[in-house]
Amino acid sequence: MIQARRLTKRYGEKVAVDDLTFDVQPGMVTGFLGPNGAGKSTTMRMITGLDAPTSGSVTVDGKPYAELVKPMQAVGALLEARAVHTSRSAYNHLRALAATHGISRSRVDDVIDMVGLQEVARKRAGGFSLGMGQRLGIASALLADPRTLILDEPVNGLDPEGIRWIRDLLKELAAEGRTVFVSSHLMSEMALTAEHVIVIGRGRLMADMAMTDLIAQASTNVVTVRSPQAAELAAALAGPDVSVATEQPGLLEVTGLTAPQIGEHARRLGLVLHELTPRQASLEEAFMEMTRDQVEYHAHSAADAGPATTDSDVSSRSLA
Repeated sequence: MIQARRLTKRYGEKVAVDDLTFDVQPGMVTGFLGPNGAGKSTTMRMITGLDAPTSGSVTVDGKPYAELVKPMQAVGALLEARAVHTSRSAYNHLRALAATHGISRSRVDDVIDMVGLQEVARKRAGGFSLGMGQRLGIASALLADPRTLILDEPVNGLDPEGIRWIRDLLKELAAEGRTVFVSSHLMSEMALTAEHVIVIGRGRLMADMAMTDLIAQASTNVVTVRSPQAAELAAALAGPDVSVATEQPGLLEVTGLTAPQIGEHARRLGLVLHELTPRQASLEEAFMEMTRDQVEYHAHSAADAGPATTDSDVSSRSLA
């Protein structure tokens, strides 16, 4: 288990992490979400002892990282996949790590097979693609068979097969009772992988809840209805607290009634339904709504930017 208590990190006047308190439980994949600059990487660095908190504390299985007797067996971390000596082969990189922690060569072979680097294990890591570098970083994190995994953007650079592989691997590790803490900007993938989610914005905690609860919280009370008798149904459903929009022939968007209530109305009227679907928000929609005011850097359209600035404009202002 990872436990953060009033965890705070300042760099001069900049507050990167602000009074965070949360638990990451074993036995499930916990997603760690937030906009760029929210403090996710800083938080992970404090968990793994790379940065010291300004105040507060964070522990893994009840101890600060620096006090863990066998840190690689307690925590496997992927914070920077390119943290590899580029002249070493993947095999020798893992062997060097293993040698410093009393890990057998057979385990090195096991993790190479596990991450799918068999064919390139003897090649220089400096020539690896981004995806191959990610696989090597994941192999390093798994090398000592740790009880806790902390992975920052583990699917970055992976192809679809690799993304599915890491998703299944994380779920398997969590099912074994391990603590799995993962950050990612790929909301669709996180929705498929994580059971619980911690969301931060500008260093502060915004949500700590089950994935299903976060999505349900953002979902609206709108039901999509398809019927060959849509006009008759729309007339029957309309009321003071119910609105019915017709997007196209045979299709209704009903607000103010649940799907079971609409179904009961249709049954009583003897009307045929081809579809009755409550509209559920995606994780991306829930995340965007929650963090809308926490984004540090906003993109703007060309129209927002105003007239284009030419080189001559810049030159004339510089000379003015």
